[in-house]
Amino acid sequence: MISILIPTYNYNVYALVSEIHEQCTKEGVVFEIIVYDDASDTFQDENNAINTLDYCSYKILNKNIGRSAIRNLLAENASFPWLLFLDADVFPDKKDFIKNYLTELSKNKAEVIYGGIIYQKNKPEAKKLLRWIYGNEREALSLKDREKNIYLSFLTLNFLIQKQVFKRVHFNEEIPNLRYEDMLFSYDLMVNKITVMHIDNVVIHYGIENSELFLKKTEESLIGLSFLLNHDYIPVNYALITRVYASLKKKRLLCIPNFFYTLFENRFRKNLKGKHPKLWVYDLYRLGYFISLNKASQ
Repeated sequence: MISILIPTYNYNVYALVSEIHEQCTKEGVVFEIIVYDDASDTFQDENNAINTLDYCSYKILNKNIGRSAIRNLLAENASFPWLLFLDADVFPDKKDFIKNYLTELSKNKAEVIYGGIIYQKNKPEAKKLLRWIYGNEREALSLKDREKNIYLSFLTLNFLIQKQVFKRVHFNEEIPNLRYEDMLFSYDLMVNKITVMHIDNVVIHYGIENSELFLKKTEESLIGLSFLLNHDYIPVNYALITRVYASLKKKRLLCIPNFFYTLFENRFRKNLKGKHPKLWVYDLYRLGYFISLNKASQ
């Protein structure tokens, strides 16, 4: 028995629900698909069609509550002992997606199972290249690479978890709604010694923002990360960027990346929004921005 939980915001999720519904029906599993809409202002009519499918429901929240709270609310209202969380902008790569998860459940070896993510093979238009390149290089990791660091390589857009485990380790609603809630969730899994299994059961991530918006979200996420670090939600050595920051701070070398960030910020942004964005430029930009956020503590 499995509850498939999908939070959505301004996204047409009907095709995803229809596909998951078809696969669950084929496997003969007892299931439900619950979609909560975080007070969107678009695609509500399209998503309302979800309510016509057996064992599926679509509900629009009265107000926007954010990524952590909506996932917790979905889990709270789920009926079954296993919860499959999917983001609205993903889609199963294969027709045996549900079957693969059910096979792993029968083995009963893990409390959390992460299936992985891939991106479209064809390059998108130039204004979306940065997000596509970053996703392919940093998120779409092979199973072998993910297993090298099972917690940091865990993303919350395609994972299965026991409901009893989720009651112990859920999404933190006290932090700002500025992303990195998935990193905090993975850290909490590690601290609580929850077993996480990685398998090759990927979804395709279709939600690729343009580079301007991706940079804005990057800056917001770094504000969120700074909050996590400065309020002791995660240790400084958990994330790569905070480890680098701490090392440079200890050696009193923060002035070097800060100098380059201050001097070349506009050039960095021009490259990242252009036709040939470089991830090393993106990394320097992120580090410089993170340093600028934490000047008071330097």
